[in-house]
Amino acid sequence: QVQLVESGGGLVQPGGSLRLSCAASGSIFSLNRMGWYRQVPGKQRDLVATITSGGIINYDDSVKGRFTISRDTAKNTVYLQMNSLKPEDTAVYYCNVRNVQNILTFHEYWGQGTQVTVSS
Repeated sequence: QVQLVESGGGLVQPGGSLRLSCAASGSIFSLNRMGWYRQVPGKQRDLVATITSGGIINYDDSVKGRFTISRDTAKNTVYLQMNSLKPEDTAVYYCNVRNVQNILTFHEYWGQGTQVTVSS
């Protein structure tokens, strides 16, 4: 099992910034992909950004140029720097990691979610 602890959410005014963190611990083999998703009530959980162990990054078009994902491999931690926040970024943000045990076996884990509210 892998445990994920998220932090950094909160209330911010439009145009402001927040930084989310997600630290993984437990039975870690290889976290070959780490990322962030978000969800608003009544809608599906959507991709925000992912980063692989090889440094390949993928962003949803809605956050390109405003959000930056990064990871500290030694600390098993993934970050999401969110700048120029908009009210439509308001959501619960979830950390997601893929823990690869071998070529045939991997498991995905989700964090508990952290609320981000962008409002004046």
